[in-house]
Amino acid sequence: MRIGDFDIAARVLVIAEIGNNHEGDAGVARELVESAATAGADAVKLQTFRTEHYVSAADAARYERLKRFELADATLADLAALSRERGLLFLSTPFDLESAHVLEPLVDAYKVASGDNTFFPLLDRLAATAKPLLISAGLASLDEIERSVQFVRDRRNGRGAADDLAVLHCVSSYPTPPGEAALRAIEVLRERLGCPVGYSDHTLGIDAAVLSVALGARIVEKHFTLDTAYSDFRDHRLSADPDEFRTLIRRIREAEELLGAPIKEVQPSEQDAVVALRRSIVAAADLAAGHRLALSDLTWVRPGGGLAPGDEHRLVGRTLRRDVRFGDRLSPTDVT
Repeated sequence: MRIGDFDIAARVLVIAEIGNNHEGDAGVARELVESAATAGADAVKLQTFRTEHYVSAADAARYERLKRFELADATLADLAALSRERGLLFLSTPFDLESAHVLEPLVDAYKVASGDNTFFPLLDRLAATAKPLLISAGLASLDEIERSVQFVRDRRNGRGAADDLAVLHCVSSYPTPPGEAALRAIEVLRERLGCPVGYSDHTLGIDAAVLSVALGARIVEKHFTLDTAYSDFRDHRLSADPDEFRTLIRRIREAEELLGAPIKEVQPSEQDAVVALRRSIVAAADLAAGHRLALSDLTWVRPGGGLAPGDEHRLVGRTLRRDVRFGDRLSPTDVT
């Protein structure tokens, strides 16, 4: 699966989830994009919404806060341009159909929040685009997320669109207790859904995000802030600041290097050790010509290069043509 020119099969995509940590300040949003690029992120992601189509006005405190956090369409376009100038992919999570429309010419991919992975009108709208789609699996059972994935596939196949879809394991608890991170669900999702799987992290620290790579996550999303004490807005506290995000990037790249490709072969660094560390079949005692060899007449020593273990049948029960001394290599030409 490719997002823009990024191939997630070749390298883990690391997303700095800015979310609403800009708190509606366009200048702070720009600083977050710049800091994410400097930290080494591959992509940034925002959350985009029109509050009246997102939360009820009856929830007054939340409504007023989110209204302050809204970014203007022109600001979104500016942030998308800045992201590309800095070599970053630009993603956003639309929380309403109008926002999906505004984002379509701007984003490299859409992200669906866990709370909306069963919001089928939104899934239908996003499936109508040619954009790659990331769906967070928080709050959903395996059957529910499979249903949502199949819904998108059916819609896209019916419209002749590519099945550019990934699912991110996620636990929608802020912060997520370590005992509920359930990282091995990544393996279950990949096997069941047959699509790339990633991890959207809400734990404190970066260990879970790094470990997710070892379990097969090809996309890692971590909340990102300028300062975890920036304000009393909850998301700052479970976010990584620029220094921690740099460490996260370094450790993920180290994990990728350690994991290597999913193949088993002799590595270049061990080629020279093959002969030195393998064994050869040799005589276990001084033996005279005419002696009929038994297994007890053989032993196995380093280095290799002679008759290998497993070829004892080529010697046992046969007669020596020559005298041999303890430790002499034996070969089929020594017997008759």
